[in-house]
Amino acid sequence: MYRLIYKSRSPSAIDWDTVRNILHTSEQHNKEDQLSGVLLASRTHFMQVIEGPFENVNSTFMRIVKDPRHNDIQLVSFGIIDARIFTDWAMRGIGIFDLNKDLEDRLIEKYGEEDGGLHFPLEGWMALAMIHDINMISDLPEWKQ
Repeated sequence: MYRLIYKSRSPSAIDWDTVRNILHTSEQHNKEDQLSGVLLASRTHFMQVIEGPFENVNSTFMRIVKDPRHNDIQLVSFGIIDARIFTDWAMRGIGIFDLNKDLEDRLIEKYGEEDGGLHFPLEGWMALAMIHDINMISDLPEWKQ
C-alpha cells in the first residue's frame, strides 16, 4: 500500500464547481482502482492525498500531472504505508474557501498564508497534520462521494 501527497496551483479561481468536477472524475476511477484519499482546495491551490496499490496511485498521479486544472504540481511525499488513513473515502473533497473566516484565520496562523488563502505545506507530516486539524472541525463544508 502506498500514499502520495501532492500540491498544485489552479490556473483559475477554485470554487465548488471545480471541486465537484474533479471529484466526479476521480469517483469513476478510484473505486475500481482501490484508491482512497482527500482533496483539499483553497482559493488558488489543491493538495491531495491518494492511497492505494502502487500502480494505481502512480497512474492516477500521471493523469493528474496532465490535467489542465493543475499547474505547478509539487510532489510532497510518496511512500509505502502500513495502513490507509482514509479507509472510508473513495475521495473526499474539502473546500477551505468555504470555512468561516475565524477558522480560516486560525489555520492560516498555524500553517501560513499563500495568495490570500491557506498555505498548503510541502512536508508530508505537516500536510497530514493539517488534514487532521481540518477534519476535527465540526460542520465542515465538504463534498463526499
